[in-house]
Amino acid sequence: MKKFLFAAAMMAALPSVAYAQEETAPDGTPAFGVEPYVGILGGWHSFDRGSEFGSVPGETIMSGAIVSGVAGVNVPLGPVFVGVEGNVAKGWADIDWEYGVKGRFGARAGDSGMIFASAGYQWVNGKQGWPNKKDWMYGVGVEVGPKDIGLGGITGNSGIRLRFQTETYDFDSFRPTAGVIFHF
Repeated sequence: MKKFLFAAAMMAALPSVAYAQEETAPDGTPAFGVEPYVGILGGWHSFDRGSEFGSVPGETIMSGAIVSGVAGVNVPLGPVFVGVEGNVAKGWADIDWEYGVKGRFGARAGDSGMIFASAGYQWVNGKQGWPNKKDWMYGVGVEVGPKDIGLGGITGNSGIRLRFQTETYDFDSFRPTAGVIFHF
């Protein structure tokens, strides 16, 4: 796993070396800096029957709706970026709480969008007889900014972006979410 993360970090950093002379990113912001953000996402988390959560009498799989708050920071490196993000989610049905931290890397797309992959550690607290567990979380996603949907004059380069992502808890679950991210 460490080799995979190291290789991914190196691949993300290589294009930045080639574009080191650029002074701005595709959206017109400085090519290097720090971009903090917060957001709220909603979705569904459904675990496989054979997951480490086992089974509860009368139930076939662990699943539930979630509302998640996220906070993080991106560091742009020309047309690519790396970052870190924390999350806390309140669940319904079989899921009580989820929380975790992950690293992100990806490419800036269009005038104000992003395409990214993430990996980190996630804690899941079950309810109604489901256990509490922790394991790796992996994901991919996209953020679409106002300029990409024709609303560039409303917020400028910072501001609101729509995020769509899907994640998996140790390849034992499916967790699609969508929401709003506020960049500073």
